[in-house]
Amino acid sequence: MKGLSIRWSLVGAPDGVEEQLAAYVADTSHARFTGMAGLRFKTWRVRPGEWFEGLYLFASDEARAAFQEEFTAGAAEVPGSRMVGAPPVLIEPWDVVAVAEGWEGFEATPRG
Repeated sequence: MKGLSIRWSLVGAPDGVEEQLAAYVADTSHARFTGMAGLRFKTWRVRPGEWFEGLYLFASDEARAAFQEEFTAGAAEVPGSRMVGAPPVLIEPWDVVAVAEGWEGFEATPRG
């Protein structure tokens, strides 16, 4: 499995951007990625005042490479960049060693 991290810095971002990003994920982005071909899952993470990140896990090198190429070409114009006021500071591919599902299972929801 092939991972991809895309991270925006929130240092100096507008006040309330974390809630704006969370609302966008819940209202729009979650649905866009649910059922996406080639994608195993996506997780959105935030450390308020520090960073906002999308973690993607793809089924193949080809799926990751195609998404990364398309995303990188328009990274400065995606909704996250517009909300934060800057493009991502990190677009990093990585490999997954293993995934374990705990007793509580996996919950695919737009808000935790």
